[in-house]
Amino acid sequence: MGNEIEWFAEITPELHKCCGGKGGMLARMLQAGYPVPDGFIVFPQAFQGEKLKESAWQEMIRYLEKLRKNYSNVSFAVRSSALSEDSALASFAGEFESVLEVQTNDDVLKALHVVHHSQYSERVRAYSVVQGFEEAHEMAIVVQIMVPSKISGVLFTADPISGNRSVMSGNFVFGLGEQLVSGEGNACAFSLFKPSGRYEGPQELLPYFKKLYRQASRLEKEMGEPQDIEWAIANGKLFFLQARPITTLSPGNMDTFEWNDSLTGDFLWTNTNVGESISDVVTPLSWSIIRALDEEHNVIPGYYLMSGNICGRVYSNISVSLSVFSAFGWNKKSLLKKMSNVFGEIPDKIQIPVYPFSKKELIKIMLPKMVYAFKQTRKATKFIPQHIKKTPNWCIQTEELIRNVQSKEELIRLWREQLWPKNIEAMWIALEGPSSKMQNFVRWKEKLEKWIGHEDTSVLLTNLKGTTGLASLGPVVGISSVVKGEMSQEDYLLEFGHRGPHEFELSIPGPRENPSWLEKQIKEAKKSGMNVDELLYKQREQNEMVWRRLEQRFPYRIKKLKRIVKKISEGPNLRETVRSEWTRVFRLNRSFALKAGKLMGIGEDVFFLYIDEILTWLVRGSLDMDCISIRRTNYLKYKQLPPLPSIIRGRFEPLKWMEDPNRRVDYYDPYIPVEISTNSEMIEGIAGSAGRIEGTVRVLSHPEEGSQLLPGEILVTSTTNVGWTPIFPKAAAIITDIGAPLSHAAIVARELGIPAVVGCGNATTRMKTGDKVIVDGGQGIVLIR
Repeated sequence: MGNEIEWFAEITPELHKCCGGKGGMLARMLQAGYPVPDGFIVFPQAFQGEKLKESAWQEMIRYLEKLRKNYSNVSFAVRSSALSEDSALASFAGEFESVLEVQTNDDVLKALHVVHHSQYSERVRAYSVVQGFEEAHEMAIVVQIMVPSKISGVLFTADPISGNRSVMSGNFVFGLGEQLVSGEGNACAFSLFKPSGRYEGPQELLPYFKKLYRQASRLEKEMGEPQDIEWAIANGKLFFLQARPITTLSPGNMDTFEWNDSLTGDFLWTNTNVGESISDVVTPLSWSIIRALDEEHNVIPGYYLMSGNICGRVYSNISVSLSVFSAFGWNKKSLLKKMSNVFGEIPDKIQIPVYPFSKKELIKIMLPKMVYAFKQTRKATKFIPQHIKKTPNWCIQTEELIRNVQSKEELIRLWREQLWPKNIEAMWIALEGPSSKMQNFVRWKEKLEKWIGHEDTSVLLTNLKGTTGLASLGPVVGISSVVKGEMSQEDYLLEFGHRGPHEFELSIPGPRENPSWLEKQIKEAKKSGMNVDELLYKQREQNEMVWRRLEQRFPYRIKKLKRIVKKISEGPNLRETVRSEWTRVFRLNRSFALKAGKLMGIGEDVFFLYIDEILTWLVRGSLDMDCISIRRTNYLKYKQLPPLPSIIRGRFEPLKWMEDPNRRVDYYDPYIPVEISTNSEMIEGIAGSAGRIEGTVRVLSHPEEGSQLLPGEILVTSTTNVGWTPIFPKAAAIITDIGAPLSHAAIVARELGIPAVVGCGNATTRMKTGDKVIVDGGQGIVLIR
């Protein structure tokens, strides 16, 4: 860059990195038509050591004279704009110097040196250490027309403490804003409520609040995140003096993989459903692919179904989706009831935060996405049979193609033309293909329970297709077949090798790459003497017994009842099948990553890159790899955390939560006082699978600990996924902290006729191995003896 000084209006996107946060933002706002006082930026290269270069000073004099010519009685504000200042990670607000009401050229030059030298101050150094900035700050400086403020204020477009997005909160003082920053003036508080823009506050701001709200709303939308805005009223006009992201509402740092989406605002997150499929702490690569698929599927702005990341754990943001329906007048309680089959019950004491969507704005944003989603859903539904039939062979052929790739050009072409389109196809089919059948399931299941009762309904919704019904039951049935000699180990791995306890974490090998996994399962099956066929046979007998009883009760309705049961069972069966095929496709991303890692010469370090970084290297051949080490460190730090609450409201910080001796693992809500249960004899959960049994508890944290579970013991764990399935037959009952009626534990337990209580919240902390308990799966309770 040749110029050492440049007008706000002339700053190009390429120059933003040299302007600092403040200068770059002022330039962007002025060019976008916001009411920003005119000015210019002095770039870091204008200084030589501690002093401004003579060439830069002469150029600066010309800039000052032009401002004096265009504006009468002008004075200037000289402010810092360090390159690390006012970023999404740290604001450095008030740490560097500003010099106001500067008039003469000599005073401007003195002010420049005061501001420039402030980068070496003790307070800047201390703040830098806290924020993790180790290098010296490069300093750009803003020189801007000083407006004679009648009113000066700040406005946060979201609550910087709670993250509440439904209100903008602000303060103002009369006169210059330095009183507000220093705390020397008595500030007046005001609020602007979204989406209406309603004002509450002193009368002095009434003539200006509408424009302030409109401009602040527009800026927040264009920046894509809440803003901290400094503003002023001068000569009856509104001016924006500065704007920066609200640093307390930042999710984290992509470069270091320090990420926590709960910090972005007051939202309700749950991993009850998605946490079963993606139960591991995810690496950057796995998360980035899931996030990309989430964005492909999403029609709601800011909504994450599969990829909300809270310290490496994947969560769904359900308050945003509920807020959309609320904006269109739907009843929130009835929606929550429908969603409970997937996301589990939300405790009544938790209030659902509402995002202030505007109905008009939603229609504008969502309509094109809804049209696209409708086409994709219709295509997915139509393509299901062909997808199920052809995907296994396609995956075998594609894996062979990846194995034979010799260059980065071949690999990027394979990704773009085959692998990524197949990822998208499999995702749409898995998430939307069975949607109409799942709606039938939810609607008719409720009617059926009212008609014949919960327990009989639970029994009837099993075993309709024999041992091959549920795809998620396939691995355990397959192991039984291998033990009996009916299936070879090679055939098992070909058919079920993509399924396992870590199937959506790409850095961990699956059973197909780790034959010892299957050997261990076979050994455990033989040692325990488990007989899957016998369990399934007993469940068929119970199924038939219920039908005989219902034939006596409803002799004239039995045919209709059978048609209903068959129809509503299609949903879960289809859902499990297409999810299995999605998993099969998703695991190919590991093969792609390993090949990329080999071409890049970094091996399995590739899992600590994001997918866009890998693709960038494949196209350009260069990439900064220094970030890998710190990302691995943070990933390992996240792995050391205990299981996080399955429901999280608002801003959640795990380290603070861990310090609380009364913490809950089922939900976290800072607005609810912590309650310690006075009834230590009973744990209430959700009825997962009917049956009543007494036995001894075995508390396990990971499926790899499955060998510790003795036949006939009651398995207690935080959550389960398909990787836990091989040890289910040994369990007399299943108890989980996390779960819902359609969760993995409930579905598979019902198929095997094993009593299950899911969604208990804190079962793993209230019980220990060796405890004697009674499990009543039909009632959803556990009695501690």
